[in-house]
Amino acid sequence: MRIVRLIARDELRLMLRNRVALIAFALIVLLTLVAVASSWSHQRAAADLRARHQHEAEHAFDAQPDRHPHRMVHYGHFIFRPLGPLAAFDPGVDAFTGNSMFLEGHRQNTANFGDVRQSSLLVRFGQLTPAFVLQIVAPLLLIFLGFGALARETERGTLGLLMLQGASRGQVVAGKLLALGTVAVAAALPAMLGLVAIAGQPGALALPMLVIALGYLLYLGLWTVLILLVSALVRRSRDALLALVALWAVTTVLLPRAMPDVAANAVPLRNRLQTDVAIARDLRGLGDSHNPDDPHFAQFKQGLLDRYKVTRVEDLPYNYKGLLAVEGERLTSGLFDRYAAESYGAQARQNGLVDASGLLSPAIALRGLSMAAAGTDFAAHRRFLEQAERYRYALVQRLNRLEAEAVSYANDTATDAGADRRKRIAAANWQAIPDFRFVAPSGAMLARGALPGLTLLALWLVVAVALLALATRRLGARR
Repeated sequence: MRIVRLIARDELRLMLRNRVALIAFALIVLLTLVAVASSWSHQRAAADLRARHQHEAEHAFDAQPDRHPHRMVHYGHFIFRPLGPLAAFDPGVDAFTGNSMFLEGHRQNTANFGDVRQSSLLVRFGQLTPAFVLQIVAPLLLIFLGFGALARETERGTLGLLMLQGASRGQVVAGKLLALGTVAVAAALPAMLGLVAIAGQPGALALPMLVIALGYLLYLGLWTVLILLVSALVRRSRDALLALVALWAVTTVLLPRAMPDVAANAVPLRNRLQTDVAIARDLRGLGDSHNPDDPHFAQFKQGLLDRYKVTRVEDLPYNYKGLLAVEGERLTSGLFDRYAAESYGAQARQNGLVDASGLLSPAIALRGLSMAAAGTDFAAHRRFLEQAERYRYALVQRLNRLEAEAVSYANDTATDAGADRRKRIAAANWQAIPDFRFVAPSGAMLARGALPGLTLLALWLVVAVALLALATRRLGARR
């Protein structure tokens, strides 16, 4: 163990003598600190803005005067997706998916106003976040610091001298690993401190943060092993540098950009226009509530008359127009849910293909892990959409039932001068409707979502360590 520490100390001393390495390390630490501060500031500003707009939307909805309930159905309501504390570490897909929705009757809208559509094109290349720095920049720093750790010893013939002094091949490799691993931990430390700072915020969950910290440490540990592996396999330091930069470019830049396109081509997904056209076509087949001869609604009407043992809709104990609105919303919402389920299924298959490509790129595995644990992946966005749709349906049907129960059919169909006033109901009815409250997932649920990525990273590390052990046995044998 003493020999391992001596080799590690000597390697660290060599790194400290390299001014370029020192400057690069200082820059990445500074970049990480800036990323933590800017991402945290952006997250807090976005969260405050959404909370303020949500409050204003709720106030505007509650402030509506006495109205006909169906007018409130079409007046609609805005809701905003809340941000969790871990979005400051990894915002995930939030910038692309949108953060607000307009809820109204007869329609199932999508989320809008994503940052990418409102900001400069630079946002498309990735916001500066701690996750981005650790996923992309930190491995590159480790490459430039450690590419020659073993190749240099072989190239200069100093490996044999070390072995003559009593150091085994395994001790030499272990010492180099200890030195480069120390640098990796030091590079990750500012981001981990930022993660600890997030822990003190309301809503922060310990288990997902532990998973994130473990995932990033495994990732940087993997790169440490890969750098030593390549350095052990080649004869010259220059060749090790070229091979490692190529490996970095393919696994952290090329594959993470290319695999979503591959998945999109493998699993076709309707765009918004195609979905709207298909829904409009199917809506015509469901029936027209305004057509008294429509088969479905004629059967619905007859069923109501039979249930209440009357012969005219005027004699029903409820407003027939309100009951008609309830049935119409039930049918259209069922259709919307079917198309949404098809879209979610296709997107889940696309994401499954991308996640599986984590076998080819540890950066993809880490990205999936990070977003899942932070609650900023597609699953989190879908969770918001589904909760929003349940709230929309409950809101619209509550207003439809108010029309059926609080407005008489005679008043609802009247056209005299005072009819409009008689159709209105008190504003207290919508003031009593509960506000939308997003139910956040538990820490255990977020951690479970990150397990596939964590498993892939662990598998990568086990394979890399096994290969390094094999390469260590042959180290220096060619000279």
